[in-house]
This record gives sequence, structure tokens and C-alpha cells, in this order.
Amino acid sequence: MAKPKAPRRTIDSYTVKPINKTVRAGDCVLMRPSEPGKPSYVAKIERIEADSRGSNVKVHVQWYYRPEESLGGRRQFHGSKEVFLSDHHDVQSADTIEAKCTVHTFKSYTKLDAVGNDDFFCRFDYNSSTGAFNPDRVAVYCKCEMPYNPDDLMVQCEGCSDWFHPACINMNIQEAKRLDHFFCEGCSSESQKKLQNSHTASRHPDTKVDTKRRRRVCSSFKIRKI
Repeated sequence: MAKPKAPRRTIDSYTVKPINKTVRAGDCVLMRPSEPGKPSYVAKIERIEADSRGSNVKVHVQWYYRPEESLGGRRQFHGSKEVFLSDHHDVQSADTIEAKCTVHTFKSYTKLDAVGNDDFFCRFDYNSSTGAFNPDRVAVYCKCEMPYNPDDLMVQCEGCSDWFHPACINMNIQEAKRLDHFFCEGCSSESQKKLQNSHTASRHPDTKVDTKRRRRVCSSFKIRKI
């Protein structure tokens, strides 16, 4: 005769002994990958359950997908610390938790003074069965008309407030970092050209993009599965 399963109960928190960290519902965590050498899985804890003895603790999680795990894979504009909040829910042993982490909004991530190993950002929800993204359109910048990758340095035009990759305006990174003023080709005039194209470079375009300009460039790049 099969042994009946011990009743389980929801608990408020659980201390993961190997890392001496307490996790709760709503926390984001890194979980041990199924294969050695692969990056840790990123998940949000939805609920924590334990049996009547307080052992055999399970966590109900909602998975974040890395770009490599999505249909279509990593794209040029995906940041190195970017993840997508998926519709994939699961139950895992709490012992597979390797660390706590923080998944920032896109805007708050671009304002970080320093990015740690446990910092990630999310700007898309992801449907794991269809490969669809929400939102499916995002703002684009530069002559290349690509969404913003927070890993890339960009310079801002003083005329139109758009942002440009140095390589797209025939500059290298060192030249861009030395700039004090910059006018793009479309905004340049004879008097502006005398300023020798210089403007302070920045990694955070969302913090300075003009509102009207941002509306103009929004909804210009459709995110779709490949």
C-alpha cells in the first residue's frame, strides 16, 4: 500500500543554509542549472512550502528566460544582464537556490552606478510557447535604428536629442569619451560644425531623451520571434 504524502504548508520564509540567506515570496534568486558549466537560472519565488516537519522545502517559481533561451536567441540590442519574465511556472527544491539576486526595471538598471554579479534587468514579458514579447515594440535610437543596449556607450545630439553609437558616426570609443558637444548630420549647420562635434558621452539614454523625441522614436522596432 502506497504511503500517503505528508501534508504540506505554506511558510513565510526559508533560510538556505549553504548561502546563509533567507528567502521569501517575491524574492528573485539564482538556481542551480541542470547541466554543469551553464549559467544559473533566474527565477522569482511565488510561494514556499514545507512538510509538517519543516524539511523537504519546495519553492514555487516563475522563471526568467535569458535571451539565449528564447525563440530567436540573443539579439544585438539585448544587454548582457537582460532577462525576460516568462509564463513558465515550476516547483523546485529550495536546496537548488544558489544566491539571491535583483531583477531591476530597465529604467532603474540604467541608473545604477555599478552593476554587480547579482544585478539583472527585465523590459519584456515572454510567452514561452509562442515566442511572443510584451511589449512587442520599443523605442529605437541612432542611425542604425536599434533599441537601446545598456552595455553600449552612446552620445547625444544637442539638436534633436537622439542618441548615437560612436561607430555609427565614424568615431571610436576613446574619441566619444572626449567629446563636449555633438550635433548629428541632420542637425549640423555651419556654425554648429565649428564646435567640432563634441558632447559628453553617456551610457544612460533614457535619463536624458527629450519626451517629444521619445514619442517619435517609439513603436519603431517590432520584437518578434525568428
